[in-house]
Amino acid sequence: MRLILIFVMDLQAWFNLLVKQIVATSWLEWFSVSFGVAEVLLARKNKVALYPVGIVSILTASFLLVEAKLYAETVLNLYYLVMSVYGWAMWKSKAQSGASEISRSTSKEKYITFSIALFGWLFLFLVLKHFTDSDVPIMDAFVSSTAWAGMWLLAKRKLENWIWLNVSNLVAIPLLFHKNLALFALLTLFLFIVAIFGYLDWRKALLAKEEEKIAPQNILL
Repeated sequence: MRLILIFVMDLQAWFNLLVKQIVATSWLEWFSVSFGVAEVLLARKNKVALYPVGIVSILTASFLLVEAKLYAETVLNLYYLVMSVYGWAMWKSKAQSGASEISRSTSKEKYITFSIALFGWLFLFLVLKHFTDSDVPIMDAFVSSTAWAGMWLLAKRKLENWIWLNVSNLVAIPLLFHKNLALFALLTLFLFIVAIFGYLDWRKALLAKEEEKIAPQNILL
């Protein structure tokens, strides 16, 4: 009973802190979060419009991340910007050519993805540790490197992008609360939930396409 009471008190204190942070949230953060929500919903629906909307969110969020001394996530946003332009071009090109929209990662792509995450983490950690005043270099670097991997897969419309992005989101949520960016933390929690459904939606669409390819072969047999 005592443990339950302590938990309730801690939960109430955390909720009060959350309310204070939300009330103190700047208009720029609200603006950035709104576009971030729109971006992930468009991604779940497999719409190319996610990229121009995401670019607006990226540019506005970058200012806030610098102020919070989340330098790796600021660099991550620059990477997002580059990958958004690249992904936008890739998606439009595939749509015009009639190429398959969603696919699974090949063995080579999986290797590249793990390399991006691992070496990106090591590189960012060393930079943050020795060249910045970051007080969370390990977590900040991990969030960014795994998101790098996920965005690379998203640009290629690979199913596994959702898994990598959610690994990043899972660590980013407590990190953002720690940095008093409550609205961004709630956005990331929202992204985490949507990414789960995004994975399920993409997997369903992919399985349907795979069954369509198998069906004509069965008829011929």
